[in-house]
Amino acid sequence: MERTTIDLWVGIFVALGVAALLGLAMKVGNLTTDDIGEIYSVTANFENIGGLKPRAPVKSAGVVVGRVADITFDPATFEAVVNLSVDKRYHFPKDTFANIYTAGLLGEQYIGLEAGGDEVMLKSGDKITQTQDAVVLEKMISQFLYNKASEEPKETASAAVSASTKSGDDALGSSPLDDMKKPVAP
Repeated sequence: MERTTIDLWVGIFVALGVAALLGLAMKVGNLTTDDIGEIYSVTANFENIGGLKPRAPVKSAGVVVGRVADITFDPATFEAVVNLSVDKRYHFPKDTFANIYTAGLLGEQYIGLEAGGDEVMLKSGDKITQTQDAVVLEKMISQFLYNKASEEPKETASAAVSASTKSGDDALGSSPLDDMKKPVAP
């Protein structure tokens, strides 16, 4: 009887662990439902969306106000067209900024809306014209390394001249020019 009770508790804990892992996977994958009712759709064009995916959150002031509905490529402008589904409870001015940000340890990307000051509000089918692309870490690192590589030869050349002069002084013991540099005692 004692063995079956232990087996029952182990089974319950294993089932709870599997349920917790499933819930965590759904949360990380943005598959959980949000309290988004009726929506209106707006679009935004970006030159680089990084790792933005459909169903990514659209946030304003840290609050989820919508979701990314779909992402397409415009062959005429060579830009990504992102269709946003925004909850009708939230109205944004026409001069709203749409920025792609990265959050969390896993690098989840989302769109942040920063409201402007226009009196006219966005409505379904409108386009957000002011956008900021995703910051791509690999691009930043390569630019940094490229800038460092272009600076290095100048510093290396002056360091080599200084090192050769010092080693020449050491080999001779002293330089004949050392006497000329010393101040004359009165």
